[in-house]
This record gives sequence, C-alpha cells and structure tokens, in this order.
Amino acid sequence: MPSLAPMPALGEAVVPLSSFIQPVHRHYFSGYPERPNYRRRRYDFAGTPALMPLVRAFLDTCSAARSADYRYLFTLLGSELANNSVCHSLSGQPGGSYTLLVHRHREGLHLTCRDRGGLRKRDTHLNPDPNGLDLDAESGRGLVMVDAFASKWGDNGRAEYRSVWFYLAYDLTGSAWNN
Repeated sequence: MPSLAPMPALGEAVVPLSSFIQPVHRHYFSGYPERPNYRRRRYDFAGTPALMPLVRAFLDTCSAARSADYRYLFTLLGSELANNSVCHSLSGQPGGSYTLLVHRHREGLHLTCRDRGGLRKRDTHLNPDPNGLDLDAESGRGLVMVDAFASKWGDNGRAEYRSVWFYLAYDLTGSAWNN
C-alpha cells in the first residue's frame, strides 16, 4: 500500500475587503452621507467574523448624517446583532450568510438582522441574559446592550430564519445612553 505524503501547509492570502463589495453598492461603505435620503438599504454578508470591519463600515455609513454618539451607538448595536448571527446561528457555518436591512424613518433608524437560525430547536423569543451586566461574564452582554441602548427591539421568535431588530430614535428617546 503506498504511503501518503504529508499535506504541505497551506499559505495565507490577503484579500482587500473592498473585493467583497459589489460596485453598485460601494456608496454603502463610504462613511459619507453622500446619499442621505435613502429609505432602505439592504446588504447580504458572508457569515464570517473576518467581515466585521465591512459590517461596521456599512452601519456607520447608514447613520453618517447623524451625530457622533448616534453613529457610534447605531454601529455598536448593529455589529452586535451581526456578530450574534455569526456566532449563534447557522449563518456562521461554512457557506452561511445573513442580511442587514436598514429602514430610515423620520424619527430614527430601524435595523433588522436576518440569519439562518437553526441552533435553537424550538421557536422562542430572545431574552437578555440576566447576568449580562456582570463584568466578569465572558458572554451574554450583547442583547443586554441592545435592550439598554436601543429605543425598541425585538425578534420574530422563530428558530429558523430568525430576524432580530432594533429601532434607535435620532434623539435617543428610550435609550439609556444619555443616563
């Protein structure tokens, strides 16, 4: 029986994040409010943590016409939902993806993160971890932050194809950010 030679180590390749952006959507990631009158923006992201800088650029651009605090908070909460999709759903598995959908309203921005769900076997609504505010906790802070800092939030309660959303008022009404 022939012996199998050891497989050589695979090299690494560096690919610019801009190569993941379709040309028609480049303005979604510019960081500038060049198209401030959009009503809706949607982008599908591959379910890999390596794309989180691209997610943050998308979220920052969606809120670019707002104050620095608003931009920071919207980007923080949105990237938390995206990170949860990658870490806690089938969207983070090879070939997985999730969608971020931003609706601009007169009084604020509404973000929905749709993922493939699947890790929880039964339909149930999400609840923030009661120990999430414990500074020694290694996880569980994400939904606690969304609960505290979003004006409103919720989810569709489905185990498959979960949608988690939040609304952030421009004046941060309903948010504990200014408290």
